[in-house]
Amino acid sequence: MALPQHRGLRHLALRVIDLPRSRRFYEQLLGMQVVWEPDAENVYFSSGSDNLALHQIPAGELAAYQPPKGQLLDHVGVILDNPQAVDRMFADLSPKITDLGGAIVKLPKQHRDGSYSFYFSDPDGNVIQALYEPTISKLEWVKSKT
Repeated sequence: MALPQHRGLRHLALRVIDLPRSRRFYEQLLGMQVVWEPDAENVYFSSGSDNLALHQIPAGELAAYQPPKGQLLDHVGVILDNPQAVDRMFADLSPKITDLGGAIVKLPKQHRDGSYSFYFSDPDGNVIQALYEPTISKLEWVKSKT
């Protein structure tokens, strides 16, 4: 049985409590560019080779929404070119992360597999790993057109 062919994991959709706040976070911290905004409840971003969707939790569900004590999704990652880029991103973004409603989760660290990263969360508690990974970081990526 042949496995389905795909081009990699390039799309993530997150439900958010406050769409304008989350939008500012992803635009200002990660430089995500809007590629489609079909309505006031949804926005789709890209960095050139991926797609991140933010979906406002509907008002009818928001009142009953109880944030989980933990999340099933451990984290998502953004790939950086080298360990120095991780350190630069950490230094540049640390004050902005908290100003925009996020938090630093783990400081920069060298991992056993040769990767290097730090972790931060968005305003909804979704954890993002800023990662240099020796194999993936060497791949060629499509750059954003903006």
